[in-house]
Amino acid sequence: MNAWKLKPGGGIAGLQRGDAAVRAPGPSEVVVKVHAASLNYRDLMFARGDYLGLRDAPLIPLCDGAGEVVEVGREVTRFKPGDRVINTYFPHWIDGGPGPWKVAESPGAHIDGVLAERFVAGETSLAPIPAHLGYEEAATLSCVGVTAWNALFADGDAKPGATVVLLGTGGMSICALQLAHAAGLRTIITSSSDEKLERARKLGANETINYRRTPEWQDEVLRLTDGVGADIVVEVGGRDTLPRSVAATKMGGLVSIIGGVSGFAGPELGLLAVIGGIKRLHGIMVGSRSMLDEVVKLVDAHRIRPVVDRVFSFEDAPAAYRHLESGQHFGKVVIRVAP
Repeated sequence: MNAWKLKPGGGIAGLQRGDAAVRAPGPSEVVVKVHAASLNYRDLMFARGDYLGLRDAPLIPLCDGAGEVVEVGREVTRFKPGDRVINTYFPHWIDGGPGPWKVAESPGAHIDGVLAERFVAGETSLAPIPAHLGYEEAATLSCVGVTAWNALFADGDAKPGATVVLLGTGGMSICALQLAHAAGLRTIITSSSDEKLERARKLGANETINYRRTPEWQDEVLRLTDGVGADIVVEVGGRDTLPRSVAATKMGGLVSIIGGVSGFAGPELGLLAVIGGIKRLHGIMVGSRSMLDEVVKLVDAHRIRPVVDRVFSFEDAPAAYRHLESGQHFGKVVIRVAP
């Protein structure tokens, strides 16, 4: 089969396309013909060599894949040939809380991923695609969908009417916006682009903040919430934004720490602001397949259509990486693997 491979730290220029073998499925595994795959920020980290637990060997990259089951093992009961499926981020984290063995491996970072014509996966690591979604839309849900669900609902326990702040308009924040809007949350989203903020409003954002014009955006969040602050801030910026996220959160509120686009080194964070505000900082690293099941249910019930910024051909996979790296995207960057 055709596949792309990349060695950790090899950079985007290190992507190599070639042949790869497809192994037969085990008793409880299925073979999926890949129609689409999407990129996440962690795929840029893998290319740079600064993701968690990397090994030295080249791998087929990317975790988020959507496709059609073409072969099943003799003990498989959850799926049959012809079923449309997406895979989950951590194939061993099916339900319950996290554990070291549950998060030890992720496709495209520690084991072969989905930027290939086929992939083999355990039946318990897959979820069905909602009928109204195409493969390219469905391929966006595995990582950001589960992460958003975890941050807002599993860990965040958000109820209708709660105020959520989302940073930026990349794939994670836009997916969180769509899920939050469907669940009746009040959303405040930031961006440096008025055009992107207008698009976010059309997706249901209640309030928008241009952080170029309003660099102390945490003060604007407090103004918009009558001085109270947000129930949840979904923090993806890292070093440069975490202190502002803490300041924007209400007393007893939650900062869900998901990413570090501006860097992962610790910021100067006044601990008194955390202690005195009785605020919670919680690390989020995607989530379980059961959370993906919940995402699928919400997407299906509300006929949510994930936002795809741009679709690249399989041959143009390096260009897809560069587009993600540019930061110009609104929503998700997707690679079409097969028609």
